[in-house]
Amino acid sequence: MVKLCAFYLENQIEAGCDEAGRGCLAGPVVAASVILNDDLPIEALNDSKKLSEKVRYTLKSEIIEKAKAYGVGIVCEKEIDSINILNASIRAMHLAVNELNTKPEFLLIDGNRFHRYENIPHLCIIKGDGKYQSIAAASILAKTVRDEIMNQLHLEYPVYNWKKNKGYPTKDHREAIEKYGPSPYHRQTFKLLADKPNATLFDEFPEVFK
Repeated sequence: MVKLCAFYLENQIEAGCDEAGRGCLAGPVVAASVILNDDLPIEALNDSKKLSEKVRYTLKSEIIEKAKAYGVGIVCEKEIDSINILNASIRAMHLAVNELNTKPEFLLIDGNRFHRYENIPHLCIIKGDGKYQSIAAASILAKTVRDEIMNQLHLEYPVYNWKKNKGYPTKDHREAIEKYGPSPYHRQTFKLLADKPNATLFDEFPEVFK
């Protein structure tokens, strides 16, 4: 396993930021921001997509226990539809930074787009969750928190199998949308079915979005 970098610049308080759920058809986008503690290293940090669910949840507990500070930001599907998914993802990261009880001096952002947060300098890093420990920690925290949200929404709408697909555009998810129509948690501005406009789909199930 490639060892991730502990920091970008020495002797500054760095917070890593990442989001989960950007490509989903349903549910919120969730972001996290993490400032790691140099005195309490966390082994096995990596891009959350490269870890098993069991390992992610083990690391989540370790991050919460050992990190100098962490925060989570959540933007719901209605706001995603209102401001678009890019702005919603950035807003979720801002909300996550807001929750930090230690003010960072520098932000490491996974991806290539970000809006400046207050007066704190930042750096966008493509695939940063596989390069820097703080971004990896943020990716794990964002992913596990979002998965927990989708597991709860699954209890309300089990026909979409969100417990398994977590709202991503899998074959079984799209088949359920075709059969049962969209739920109130589906993102109206996303293409829910590959071969049918959303307007047509919503017209078939008008009671969902009264």
